[in-house]
Parts: sequence; C-alpha cells; structure tokens
Amino acid sequence: MRILAGSVRLALLAGPSLLIAAPAHASATGWDTASTVGRDALVAVALGAPLVQGDGTGLKQVAFSLGSTQLVTIGLKDVIHEERPDRSDDKSFPSGHTSVSFASAATLEKRYGWKIGLPAHVVAAFVGVARVQARKHYVHDVLAGAAIGEAAGWLLTSKRNGNVQWLPWGDAHGGGLAATFRF
Repeated sequence: MRILAGSVRLALLAGPSLLIAAPAHASATGWDTASTVGRDALVAVALGAPLVQGDGTGLKQVAFSLGSTQLVTIGLKDVIHEERPDRSDDKSFPSGHTSVSFASAATLEKRYGWKIGLPAHVVAAFVGVARVQARKHYVHDVLAGAAIGEAAGWLLTSKRNGNVQWLPWGDAHGGGLAATFRF
C-alpha cells in the first residue's frame, strides 16, 4: 500500500512538469549521422565476423553480397532520378544506406544464425527509419533498399552449416519460408 501511495504522490508531483516539458527532437543532421554510424557498424560486423572465425568462404560471400547490393543500388540511382526530400540531389531511389545495412544483416543471419541476424536486422531497420527522419529518403526508397539488400544477402550467402538451408519466398498471394535438409 505504501508503494502505491508513493507512486500516486510521484505522479501528482511529476505529472505537471511532464505536461509543460518540451519534447526533444533530433535534427536531420543527427539522424543522418546516426544512420551512417549504423550502416558502417553493420558492414564492419559483417566483414569482421568471418575474419574472426577464420571463415574465408563467408568473407567472400559477404563481399559479393555487399558488392552486388552496391551495384544494383547505384545502377537504379543512375536510371531513376528521384529528388530527395531535402532537395539536395536526384539520387533518392533506392536508399543505399538501407540496402547495404540489410545486405549485411541478411548475410550475417543466413551465414551465422538468428542470434546475430536478429540484432543486425534491428539496426538495419533503425538505419532505414533514420534515413527517412534525416529527410534523405522517402519510405518507398527505404523499402526498396531493404528489399535489395535482403535479397542479395539471402540469395548470395550460404549457411555455414550446409545441412539445413532456409529460403524466404513471397508472391502476390502470400509468402513463407522453404527449408531443405541434407542427410
């Protein structure tokens, strides 16, 4: 009962100050910096994990996945001239930060499992949100970048343990996950 009374007292004292407090807002520059840090960290982990584990095949697959993602992203930017929300140039579609982040995350997940892949995907999603908040991309730019990176990571990377292979799929009527097993 004392805890409840203390909580009510705290709410009565803190409540008015919360109502008049100004919300903190990150600047577009802050979001831009945060997205770059997130992208660079994911690329460092994606390249570093195979190095630390002595996984030469994994390192080649990460490099191929990231390189392919960059080629597709840059190619689309050169063909589709969409102006950025901040009007800085016409290279908005697709988001390069997001495509590289998702390629890193998908490669990590497919090669080494969900324990590293899940946190990597959370960071990649943050990068996408940050690109929109920085006014560098529209939501569709980020979604396209995520799709490009995710596809490259899943299609160009093999599981380190090749006995089980997972492949996400989707079409206009739904999606799912296919599995193959080697005995």
